[in-house]
Amino acid sequence: MRFLGELDQRLFTRVAVARLAGADPALIRLSRAADHGRLWLGTAAVLATAGGRTARRAAVRGTGSLALASLTVNTVAKWATRRPRPLLDLVPRIRHLTRQPHTTSFPSGHSASAAAFATGVALESTGYGALVAPLAAAVAFSRVYVGVHYPGDVLAGMAIGAGAAALTCRWWPPRQGVPERVRPTTHAPALPGGENLVVLVDGRAGTGLPGAALPAVERLRVLLPRAELVEFGPDDDFATLLAEAAGRAARRGGALGVCGGDADVDAAARAAARHGLALAVFPGGTSNHFALDVGVPDFDDTAVAVARGEAVAVDLGVAAPEEGHDVLFLHTFSIGLYPELARLRERLEGRWGTWPAEAVALARVLRTAAPVELRVDGRPRRLWLLFAGNGHYVPDGFAPAFRPRLDDGLLDLRLIDGDRRYARTRVIAAALAGTLGRSRVYSAAPVPRVRLEDLGGTRNLAYDGEVTSAPDQLTLSKRSRGLAVYRPAVPCAEPARQARLATATARHRKRKRGRRLPADGGPSV
Repeated sequence: MRFLGELDQRLFTRVAVARLAGADPALIRLSRAADHGRLWLGTAAVLATAGGRTARRAAVRGTGSLALASLTVNTVAKWATRRPRPLLDLVPRIRHLTRQPHTTSFPSGHSASAAAFATGVALESTGYGALVAPLAAAVAFSRVYVGVHYPGDVLAGMAIGAGAAALTCRWWPPRQGVPERVRPTTHAPALPGGENLVVLVDGRAGTGLPGAALPAVERLRVLLPRAELVEFGPDDDFATLLAEAAGRAARRGGALGVCGGDADVDAAARAAARHGLALAVFPGGTSNHFALDVGVPDFDDTAVAVARGEAVAVDLGVAAPEEGHDVLFLHTFSIGLYPELARLRERLEGRWGTWPAEAVALARVLRTAAPVELRVDGRPRRLWLLFAGNGHYVPDGFAPAFRPRLDDGLLDLRLIDGDRRYARTRVIAAALAGTLGRSRVYSAAPVPRVRLEDLGGTRNLAYDGEVTSAPDQLTLSKRSRGLAVYRPAVPCAEPARQARLATATARHRKRKRGRRLPADGGPSV
């Protein structure tokens, strides 16, 4: 330790006596700008407003990582070490900060915040991370250059910051920018310009990219001028419109499309599967989980795939009662807590973030819920929750976020045992600690099918979040690669999306001003 301390002092001295031409004003201003995380909060705001969906996720993870790192440094690390600040004798007076920090020296909070933010951004996007990393490194160096930290303080702070960013993955795993492209391709009709494509469009749907003045239906007319667009609102009978649209698409030998949120996509997927149609998904909701899992984050991706006839095969979940028709589900089947939990979580996560909202919703639901008694594959069980995902969800704990693959042929079965003592308290504690996957009250396994019996006393049974009455017996299985979904072989680049959106928005504004548009109209797909 003595050797490390002497080395730290020698390195500090070398930096203190160094003269970097023209660097003094820039590094001093940069060090000040990072006070209280202002520099990184401003950077996050720029990413969130000027970038796309990936940039927004990067901004959120970077900010969360920064908060966790700052909390660790300022409440634990500095209090535990109490290392005094370096002496400023060797540092030129011009480089002294106007207000010297009063806290202890080890570790560097500024360096921790810088590394946490840069690492958090990089976990979501290597491109944005590469832009932020030099700025973070400059902030870290500036703390030694202005004489307020030893190099060891900076290195320790950067290690804490990077660790804090990595720890966020425990509760909120990074989504793949491009989902696995090794999924099996499948046949889907090529429909240039959207010919013979019938698309149901939610009148409240977004455009797939932030900051667009262009309504979703207008943007679809630009991208797919030959498609039939059926706009619907909250007062329309969506089920009837969907059945009629699927019938017309089937008679024309075309495909079915939907522009809306996950609930609209779920219904359209079932209709497409019943009619043997390929499905075109245009993400127009707030979450768009299925579109992101498939790999069509924007209208352009789907439009390109429709024009070229490029598609992938995805699985469908099947719930088969002893009597009656099979029910298809695109995302999840659940019994017990999960339907109410998902509703509360979605209401809270906009204000609190994903994992805090998950923990609070879980605590509220567990306070009033009762376990469900049933038989699972012939074994009597008393459960707080039975969750079956159509494919493996990530993470493996109690907050499933997304699916890296949609064609694995398996159900993601997760159970919370209601027989063990203090099960509710243990579930809450494990969820907060991010250790639910190792808890004895929780079990998970990938299975091809599961048999559920004695469901008469079950109150909450939900397919894709839609609550319905439970039959006495039910078998869950998979329809392997039962639906073709349009997805381009090569994803559209973000700059191309922004350029096409700008062109389409400009054309829409000209139309509103009554100007005549060129006949060839719109970006080519």
